[in-house]
Amino acid sequence: MRYTDAPRRREELLKRLRASGYISASHAAADLGVSEMTIRRDLHQLADDGLAVRVTGGARLPDGAGVPFEQRTDHSAAQKRSIANAAASLLDPGATVAMDSGTTVARLADVLPPDLTVVTHSVPVIASCADRTDLRLIGLGGIFHPVTRSFGGPAVRTALRNIVVDVAVLSATAVGSDGVYCSDPYDAETKQAIAGAARSVIVTADGSKLRARAPIRFAGIESVAVLVTDDSAPAVTVSAVRTAGVRVVLAGEPR
Repeated sequence: MRYTDAPRRREELLKRLRASGYISASHAAADLGVSEMTIRRDLHQLADDGLAVRVTGGARLPDGAGVPFEQRTDHSAAQKRSIANAAASLLDPGATVAMDSGTTVARLADVLPPDLTVVTHSVPVIASCADRTDLRLIGLGGIFHPVTRSFGGPAVRTALRNIVVDVAVLSATAVGSDGVYCSDPYDAETKQAIAGAARSVIVTADGSKLRARAPIRFAGIESVAVLVTDDSAPAVTVSAVRTAGVRVVLAGEPR
């Protein structure tokens, strides 16, 4: 469907921007059936209106205007629950597991098996684990970031330099054959620190994330041991990720 009407097209661009935090001009042009130059003009207008910030190749949400945690939690909720259950089955008893602030990871916190040590900066994960007597919980404090409902900054990164975990479970805005991406520089720094503290990295991402784009690569695909996604993920991307040496688990499929 071609979006030739400018107000309607900009409304669609803003909807996509709010859903993922970042939009690629070239991909938006292809999706909406207009030229990339037209999309660039639209993004400039959104930036002039204070609704977006232009970056190389597209636009991102302004600082402090990220998608609310609750809204992101509701997106693809059934897939996230299924992915969380599949990821939980990969965690060995006695393991130390670092968990980031993503909404799929928050779902995982609700179904964690017993006898784990959980290291996290995520307030929802802390809340899920706090009353469980069969888990050990290490909370990482720092500067509170309302959009991600998590703590971050130098204090968190310093703490992670002194911790070694068996597994890091990370979320992503986008996943491709070359790496794992997010749209928030603040969040990217913490994800990198968590991955750096781990012997193994699991990425949880619903199928839409394997079709998405985001501006900040926080991990190369070679650093990921397992990708847990669902059967809506595009087969070509799943194949490319597997070719890169990553084990791909499709939630709901027998293993």
